[in-house]
Amino acid sequence: MPTFNDPLADAREAAEAIRGLAHATQHVENPEVLYPVVGELMATTRNMSQVLDQLARAHQRHTGRAMTDAGDREQGSQLTFEAAAALHEAAGHVGQADTVLDRASNRAGRIAWRPDEAPERWISVVFFQGEEAEPVLDIIDRQGTDAAVEYLAGWDMADETEDDALENGYVYDVPPQSGMDKVATRDVYALTYNHQLGYVGLTRPMNVMPDPVLLHLEAPEPAPLAAEAPRAESPAREERQGRHRGPEQAAESSWFRPDAINDIEQSRGLSL
Repeated sequence: MPTFNDPLADAREAAEAIRGLAHATQHVENPEVLYPVVGELMATTRNMSQVLDQLARAHQRHTGRAMTDAGDREQGSQLTFEAAAALHEAAGHVGQADTVLDRASNRAGRIAWRPDEAPERWISVVFFQGEEAEPVLDIIDRQGTDAAVEYLAGWDMADETEDDALENGYVYDVPPQSGMDKVATRDVYALTYNHQLGYVGLTRPMNVMPDPVLLHLEAPEPAPLAAEAPRAESPAREERQGRHRGPEQAAESSWFRPDAINDIEQSRGLSL
C-alpha cells in the first residue's frame, strides 16, 4: 500500500507494481482489458512526469548540502544541477509518451471486440474393429473412402449420437488418430481407418450435421456388403455402446486404440 509520505518506500512499491504489470501483459488473453490498461498507464505517465520534475527540484533545493565522497562541495553542487537537468529532460520525454499514449487510448477505445468463439469439439459417430470392421474396410478398398463415409453416416442419429458420445467420453479436440492411421474427409465427417490393425471410425464436429443430399441420406441406398456389415439402425439406449464395437475395454482406453495395442501394454505391465 502507498504511504504518501515515504518516497523511497513508495518508489519500491511502484517498481514492483510495474514489474508485475510487465509479467501480466506477456500474454493478454482478454482483449477487453486493453483499453482500461492503456488508460491506467496514461495516468501513470502523467504522475511519473510530475515525480521526475519534483525530484529535479529537490536536487536543486538541497544543493547546499551536496559534495563528493572526497568532500568536494563545488563538484557536488555541480552534480546536483546536472542531475536536476537530466530529470527535467526525462520528465519531458515521459510527457511526450503521454501524448502518444493518449492517441493509442483514443484508437483502443473505439474497438469493439468480438466474443471468443468456443473451441470446436469432435465426437465419435461409430467405431468398428476386428471382424466388424472388415466389411467397411472392404468398401474402402473397392469403392473408396467417400462410399465408406456414406455408409457409416447411417449410424449418425444427430442429438442421440452426441448424447451417446458425451455419456461415454468420446469427445475430442481434433479427430483422433494414431501415427499409422489414414484419415479421409467428406462433408463434415472425418474417416479414420487402419487396415493393418483392423479398425475404422467416423467422427464429426459437435452440433454440426452433414448435407443429407451430398451423402444421399434423404433416400439412402443399400450399402454394398450390407448383408455382412452391421445394420445402420439406431440401437436402443442400453445397446448404444454398439456404435463402438469390440470387446469391452478399460476405462482409460480410447476408441482409436485397438484392443491389440491395449492387450500388449497390459501383458507387458505398461498400462497405467
